[in-house]
Amino acid sequence: MTTPQEELLPGTRRALLHRIAVAQAEGRSPSLVATVVRGGRAVWHGSRTSVDGHGPDEDVQYRIGSITKTFTAVLVLRLRDQGVLDLSDPLEKHLPGTGAGEATVAELLSHTGGLAAESPAPWWERTPGTLRQKLTDVLGEQPFRHPIGRRFHYSNPGYTLLGALVEKLRGAPWEEVLRREVLEPLNLRRTSVQPQAPHAGGWAVHPWADAMLPEPTEDLGRMAPAGQLWSTTGDLALFAAFLTKGDDRVLGARSVEEMRTPAAPTEVVDLVDGATYGLGLQIQHRDGRVLVGHSGSLPGFLANLTISVTDDVAAVVLANCTSGPLLAGVGADLVRIVAEAEPRIPDPWQPLVEVDASVMELVGQWYWGTHAFGLRLMADGLVSLEPLSGNGRRSRLRANGDGTWTGLEGYYAGELLKVVRRPDGSVSHLDLGSFVFTRQPYEEGPSVPGGVDPEGWRGIG
Repeated sequence: MTTPQEELLPGTRRALLHRIAVAQAEGRSPSLVATVVRGGRAVWHGSRTSVDGHGPDEDVQYRIGSITKTFTAVLVLRLRDQGVLDLSDPLEKHLPGTGAGEATVAELLSHTGGLAAESPAPWWERTPGTLRQKLTDVLGEQPFRHPIGRRFHYSNPGYTLLGALVEKLRGAPWEEVLRREVLEPLNLRRTSVQPQAPHAGGWAVHPWADAMLPEPTEDLGRMAPAGQLWSTTGDLALFAAFLTKGDDRVLGARSVEEMRTPAAPTEVVDLVDGATYGLGLQIQHRDGRVLVGHSGSLPGFLANLTISVTDDVAAVVLANCTSGPLLAGVGADLVRIVAEAEPRIPDPWQPLVEVDASVMELVGQWYWGTHAFGLRLMADGLVSLEPLSGNGRRSRLRANGDGTWTGLEGYYAGELLKVVRRPDGSVSHLDLGSFVFTRQPYEEGPSVPGGVDPEGWRGIG
């Protein structure tokens, strides 16, 4: 008897339950709920609670704090994909008069706009949004803390500006645009700006006593695009699947991949931690795998969404306490448990549907100087250029339809590969961003810059 591929094995399920039980007990959280996603669907759900006979399920809402930023980023990328704006546009072009208009849209998305981390006092997370009715109330008299574009500095006001940008360009409130363009198409029926029953209550747990204090639940007003949303593990499981594969009704696969791509300068401390930021997504290197997602916190709540695209595994963890379990670590552990205990089964190999003879003559071994590379044509129509030994420069390249190719990652990202032919039409060499690749190391002929010594290769004598 075989186990259906979508089901987790009993040992895996127990390891997942053990991990969240330890997190809830040692983190002293009134409740903690988690879901694991594999293959685009939820395959495990678990919860722990201090209330006898009651365990929250995947339909109970918790406040998700800054995971809201990822939703706001999706709205902005939709505007870009529809040609309404460009990520390189300064904010001033579309939303004039903010006092922070020099920062580009991309810089605001990646927290490199130089803006302050928080709005002026009083602390916005525990006070009514009515105290900050205008953008100037959010930004204050001196909105910048760093030169624009020079460093990553997490900024809640920056995402408030992005929410205002969405409202300006769509002509509707942020929450209405979010519901219409993201929540409804993805069937996230339990994600909302205001709490909807059943929902958890937010608590502060005393650091030196096992005692609790209820936290206030404020409407964040202008700051909503930075952290207002309530959601469930069930809805965030669907959102994780979307961030992995994309959905053409909302954002295509290439755009969500762009969100997952590092976009912020990495400082030394972040380099040590293996952490950086994309466009509305946190990126971390942990346990030998790249994890993307976002954490969130507001008084009374903690939240985490963690995705390993390579393993096709994601985890959602929510808790109702102001501080306690480190949910980023819990989420990473849940992903690791499944990925290691039940590694992803690769899709079956599939051959090309059609073979282009003009591309086939390019595949095989090439040399940049004396460095050996292999060029391979893949089933998805891309070609990959990889060193035959060591960890040298490598990239996939996409055809441009005119006989040239554009690099997609690494050193060759954005660089143009041109096929240089002889007068008889045969391939002479490849030119990749001015680097010449020949079929033999330093092949004789006019293709090698500086020419080749006429005496050719020789020994030491």
